[in-house]
Parts: sequence; structure tokens; C-alpha cells
Amino acid sequence: QGEFLVEISGTTVTITCPFEDEGIQWKLPGRTGAASGTDTMERKFIIKDHDSTPTNLSCSLGNNERQLYLNARVCANCEELDALTVAGIIAADLLITLGVLILVHYFSKGRKGRASAAGDSRPRGQKMQRPPPVPNPDYEPIRKGQRELYAGLGPRGI
Repeated sequence: QGEFLVEISGTTVTITCPFEDEGIQWKLPGRTGAASGTDTMERKFIIKDHDSTPTNLSCSLGNNERQLYLNARVCANCEELDALTVAGIIAADLLITLGVLILVHYFSKGRKGRASAAGDSRPRGQKMQRPPPVPNPDYEPIRKGQRELYAGLGPRGI
């Protein structure tokens, strides 16, 4: 037949037996249906002030018995949220994040433009680099007027 239906609200757990006829017997270790405040003949078994401990539960109708291992975590001050509320929270978070991103982009773009206009008057192009200092005077760079000193150092044909 069908499956158990388990509903949790606060610390109250309601279990619906899959059998649809009258005269259902519930068995819970340490408690019976009457001890939990419900009639043992009903389809629904209500456990009030459940302490989140795993337990075995069974409902029987005549010779047919169905067992359920209940491992439900409950809390006294939890709030239930429907899907629309969760979707609204996520959408609001994304919109706020997008707004902050646009503000940061706008202010950083404006700051960069002002900084280059009010900055130093040096051109921002490629910097003229000087060669590194010469470590040995034998390898000094050619200066104007000294070309004749190195004129004989041409490529040699072998």
C-alpha cells in the first residue's frame, strides 16, 4: 500500500499510517498511542514534545504491520519558510549585491579619471630607460667622436 506521511511542526511530530481502514494499532517503544494523547484507532499518531531521538514506530491493522524508523530533528523555536519567501530573500540579496557592484564600479571609474587629470604633468607613455651601468671599462658604449677607435672592428669574412 502507500507510505507513511510525517509532518513536523515545532516539537510535534504527526505520523499518518498508510492503512486506510479503522482500528489501527500503534506501537512505540515505551509509549502507546493512548499515552501520547491520541486514540489508538486513528490513522494519525501524534508525538508531542519529541526530543529528536531516533525511534522505531509501527502501525498494524489486523495481520498487516508497517514499520517506520523515525529520525526527525525538531526544535522549539524554528520558523518554517515557504519556497516563495526563500526565493524573495535570494532575489533581494542578488539585487543588493548588484547595486553595491555598480556603485563601486561607478566611483572607481570616476576616481581614476580625476587622478590622471590632476596628477603630475609627466607623459604616461613608455619611460626612456638608460642602459645598465658598465661593469668593465673595456666594454664602454661608443660615444660620439670615438667611432674611429672601433672602426676596425667590422665583421670578418672567414
